[in-house]
Amino acid sequence: MFSMYNDLYHYFVGINVLCGVGILSTPYAVKEGGWLGLSILFLFAVLAWYTGILLRQCLDSQEGLETYPDIGQAAFGTVGRIAISIILYIELYACCVEYIILESDNLSSLFPNAHLDMGGLHLNSKLLFAILTTLVVLPTTWLRDLSILSYISAGGVIASILVMISLFWVGLVDHVGFQNKGSTLNLSGIPIAIGLYGYCYSGHAVFPNIYSSLKKPNQYPSVLFSSFAICTVMFAGVAVMGYTMFGESTQSQFTLNMPHNLVASKIAVWTTVVNPITKYALTITPMALSLEELIPSSHRKTHMYAIIIRTALVISTLCVALSVPFFGLVMALVGSFLTMLVTLILPCACFLGILKSKVSWLQAIFCIVIIAVGVVCSAFGTYSALSKIIQNLS
Repeated sequence: MFSMYNDLYHYFVGINVLCGVGILSTPYAVKEGGWLGLSILFLFAVLAWYTGILLRQCLDSQEGLETYPDIGQAAFGTVGRIAISIILYIELYACCVEYIILESDNLSSLFPNAHLDMGGLHLNSKLLFAILTTLVVLPTTWLRDLSILSYISAGGVIASILVMISLFWVGLVDHVGFQNKGSTLNLSGIPIAIGLYGYCYSGHAVFPNIYSSLKKPNQYPSVLFSSFAICTVMFAGVAVMGYTMFGESTQSQFTLNMPHNLVASKIAVWTTVVNPITKYALTITPMALSLEELIPSSHRKTHMYAIIIRTALVISTLCVALSVPFFGLVMALVGSFLTMLVTLILPCACFLGILKSKVSWLQAIFCIVIIAVGVVCSAFGTYSALSKIIQNLS
């Protein structure tokens, strides 16, 4: 019985890793790329699952490999470890920026008239809620024991299902309807769609930990496959429902399109608001811990230095969120640049670097093709996202 629960736990963890805030932007991704662009989601699902399997083969190649940076070191030495660590930390940092933008957007849509005037300083609803979100999450980052938050954040799967059901309810029961046909293909929006779909599969940093914790390592492919299959169905389902409901008016988060007078809409928005607050501290902590290693050993027992570092990190994410408050475009940038590296390019490069002569010619060709796909998608997606962010800022 315990073994069964342990197996189910790992399936749950796999789904929870993938089912993040990316699901909110899948209808917007369809709007950007058109219906045919949705095929990119399925292509990335297959490629990301395969590269997840490659990570397992990398871990099995040598004794003592347990994490993604370990794989980087085995493939490319200390430079590989440092490079992969930095990329993973930047990706986590960007997720925290996205959380603040998400909170600001959704809370200001619920309370558009909220504002604060203080000493000649005017804070509109978006600015006010971004600051309030930061103040709420800040104390959670000071905690030494994040076990309580980890249990709460595990509800991410439930939150995603609840939001998906709410969207379906608004469309069918509340008669918003699914009448919009939309465009078949929008080539100019494909690069943005690439980044948004890519972001949905940004869980590779955790896969080595899932594999290491399995009592039956041979279950890893099925755990990974089930997680990808279930999440891809959810992503596609939300994408189709959201785009057929809101059409060309679809916003970067479908919760912003939902009529706020409906109970189901309020459930969706508040679920969306609560979930990132529980995940923020867990997401920023790995980067904070790496910076805390720079503290002189004589001062490490004093928690005050850790609090100062974590406070500075949190405030910096607020500043970045206020500087580029474009949820969809920031997600597209992260998905195009960082996720393509972590999910497609680096697993193949590490696999080829570690196993070398043991790799069959078919595997080598497939890895080179995936690397090429990752590089092309990254180049077009990153350029397009950056161009649109600069355009919106100017």
